[in-house]
Amino acid sequence: MTPPNRREFLKSSMATASLVAAPAIRTTRKTSEAYSTALIGAGWWGTNIVREAIRSGHCKVTAICDVDRKQAEICRDEIVKLGRDEPKIYRDYKELLDQQKPEIAIVATPDHWHPLITIDAVKAGAHVYVEKPIGHTINEGRAMVQAARQTNKVVQVGTHRRVSPHNMEGMKFLKSGKAGKIGMVRAFVHYGGGPEEPEANQAPPETLDWNLWCGPGPLRPFNPKIHPKGFRNFLDYANGTLGDWGIHWMDQILWWTDELAPRKVFTSGGRPIAGPALNDGNRQTSDAPDHQVTTFEFEGFTATWEHRKFAGNSAEKTHPDQAVGCYFYGTEGTFHMGWLDGWTFYPADPKKAPLHMDAQLNLPDDQNIAGLWVDFLDAIKTGRRSVCDIEIGHRSTTMALLGMLALKVDRAVSWDATKQQIIDDPNANALLSREYRGPWTYPWPA
Repeated sequence: MTPPNRREFLKSSMATASLVAAPAIRTTRKTSEAYSTALIGAGWWGTNIVREAIRSGHCKVTAICDVDRKQAEICRDEIVKLGRDEPKIYRDYKELLDQQKPEIAIVATPDHWHPLITIDAVKAGAHVYVEKPIGHTINEGRAMVQAARQTNKVVQVGTHRRVSPHNMEGMKFLKSGKAGKIGMVRAFVHYGGGPEEPEANQAPPETLDWNLWCGPGPLRPFNPKIHPKGFRNFLDYANGTLGDWGIHWMDQILWWTDELAPRKVFTSGGRPIAGPALNDGNRQTSDAPDHQVTTFEFEGFTATWEHRKFAGNSAEKTHPDQAVGCYFYGTEGTFHMGWLDGWTFYPADPKKAPLHMDAQLNLPDDQNIAGLWVDFLDAIKTGRRSVCDIEIGHRSTTMALLGMLALKVDRAVSWDATKQQIIDDPNANALLSREYRGPWTYPWPA
């Protein structure tokens, strides 16, 4: 097929951008009828989300919960600056849910807490906006989907690229066949870095309940490398770059294809530059791989994932500040879905000029939470499922976690998407869940 000319493309792009804003018309609600909203996990990203909830004009923030009192107070002060709300601060999310009974709960804690809080919140009567990845293990996601369906609550996952104008328009381009038949997709995140030095363990800050922070995960000694931002690279609480960054690009692949999941996953990676992981009781390093290459075998195409946290260079960058995104390789050309750089299609015919759409992103963090929040409120009002419904988030998280699982068992795994089981591999299947630390109970089977 012939790609659209520049004028046709720009007209289409403007139409798509209008569609993103359209649901706001349907969510009009009097201030007195604002949804009571609670933020659970008041760090940098949770504050970004609650900021957009306030700006929507349809949410009254009544409570904040964080195991770090200092962080909760910083977030509360930000909320007060944005409006008249002065939310009550809690340390225990269960106490918040019991006393406040919010209509909406934002779950923006570290990954290992997402499942229990989301499940308890919907059972308490709240609709939930939960950050990605939805959990630490695959069966937690199954429990979250089941809880959402049983309670008939909207559960929105924070994969905000689903409402980003250039991502939406790019998907239309790919699904229309203008890139031809896609045989391979390459997803990647490459940033610089180098060897990692251990850091001494410390006593937790007085404002932090470290035992509760670790929660159902293992109780490690406190270390500044873990909290407040480094947890993503500690496999007790998260799943490294593939589990964090990768879910956005796994989601783009699954958004494009009609297939629900890969049928086989191969992976390789390690820490040759960062160095061996250390946790000797006195000092710690992170333990996530500093690079990883994963192959996802689908029925009709092959997808690969690459990340590297060393050897940053300009040669691979798709934007002056980054090298991230997905390349879709088709018979009519190569399509790059990016982030800061929008998308670009490079036709196979050298006589045809590339097509490009710039990104349209929200400040301060170049994301599209505002559009996703509009969709979330509209889904609550109309009773439909959100554009990033929990089942969609579960599938995208599962794809990323299968890559990490294959790395842990050091072999390829075959996946049955219907049964949500690894085929003929009991030892690998055991990693679909994990034992929780008492008094917390793993939520699957529910």
